[in-house]
Amino acid sequence: MSDGAFSAKFRVATTGIFALGFLIAFEALAVTTAMPLAARDLHGQSLYALTFSAFAATGVIGNVIGGAWSDRSGPTRPLLVGAGLFALGLLASGTAPTMPILIAGRALQGFGAGAIGVALYVLVARVYPEQLHPRVFALLAAAWVLPSLIGPFAAGAVSTYLSWHWVFIGIIPLVAAATLLLLPQLRSRPMAGTGAGVPVARIGWAVGAAVALLAMRPLLGLPAVGPALAALAAVAAVVALRPLLPKGALTVARGLPAVIVARGLFSGGFCVADAYLPYSLITLRGVSPVIAGAITTVGAVSWAAGSALQSRYSERLSDRRCIGLGAAAFFVGAVLVGLGTASGLIPVMVAGWLLAGLGIGTAYPRLSTATLALSAPEERGRSSAALQIGDGFGNGLALTVVGIVTAFAPDAEFAGAFGLAALLGLAVLLVAPRTATRALAR
Repeated sequence: MSDGAFSAKFRVATTGIFALGFLIAFEALAVTTAMPLAARDLHGQSLYALTFSAFAATGVIGNVIGGAWSDRSGPTRPLLVGAGLFALGLLASGTAPTMPILIAGRALQGFGAGAIGVALYVLVARVYPEQLHPRVFALLAAAWVLPSLIGPFAAGAVSTYLSWHWVFIGIIPLVAAATLLLLPQLRSRPMAGTGAGVPVARIGWAVGAAVALLAMRPLLGLPAVGPALAALAAVAAVVALRPLLPKGALTVARGLPAVIVARGLFSGGFCVADAYLPYSLITLRGVSPVIAGAITTVGAVSWAAGSALQSRYSERLSDRRCIGLGAAAFFVGAVLVGLGTASGLIPVMVAGWLLAGLGIGTAYPRLSTATLALSAPEERGRSSAALQIGDGFGNGLALTVVGIVTAFAPDAEFAGAFGLAALLGLAVLLVAPRTATRALAR
């Protein structure tokens, strides 16, 4: 193929899309090594968790508004406004004199990141031919994997030798540069939208869902009534989630609804396994944090390998086949991680985590391409928003379920975490056949 993702025709756009994806992922994942220092300096240790949940919760609102705006007038304005708000949030966080201002900055970052993420999906659909979509989404997946490999170390080094402030402030010029790389494509191609009205009700549901998502973890920590209140918040989140997803999502209807559900299940399964794998290694097996981190990195490397493989065979393997193969690999991998944890066989855990990462790397880009293929052009923004909302809620609900299990049965924490991961992988395997249907005409 003469016009690849990095051919002269697409090279600048591909670089800009990858760079923005990487920077968003860096702020979502890599700041974990800088945030403890920020909380200490700002005397805000009690508010520490909110710096992460605020980013995730406002991202849901950014997804909905960015998706509606992209459908209404094209991806240009939501991408530029999202980049501006993301940069403003970085500035607020990096110069914050108090913890509440840092949290407000993180909330702005999340909102901007949510709008950018959806706009990038719509931009991919507008700029690249359909046969290149698997390759571009594999690059976006790599943009999330790379920060998990090098980001925490880089953020820790900057915080140690400069200051934690620069983990935020230093990203601002990079956001500006990545956005500028996309301007030629945004200006040279028709990016008009449908002119549809503002979906006020959906934005309201998004705010409600974000509040419920934000409340789950703090409620879980309350004595006695915490688990019950967290469960109620989870139910409220699902109720608010329904209008934000395609019709038929909660019943796993064939086609786009099944794709969105599969993405949420996959995301929740990987998130909960990723969160508890190093924890189990350190607390149960006495493995050093450095070794535990290295083992966790195995999953990130195999994720990148899975993304590359599905891209290489994009013309031979259908989206449904890749989703099914990925789900099978993830399910077996999660079972092996659980068995390795229970038996103390660390090599089994490593092998399982490698297989789990390979599975999600194989399936994730195809869930993105299937979303575009099954969406009418005028609804790609809304569909992309639903896909990313499924990510966020899959993560939040899965972690809350494990928290509730742990509250009632503390000794079952790791069994609950890896058991849930395996069950979610099995659920994706069962849903995968329903993700196949005829793509919509362009």
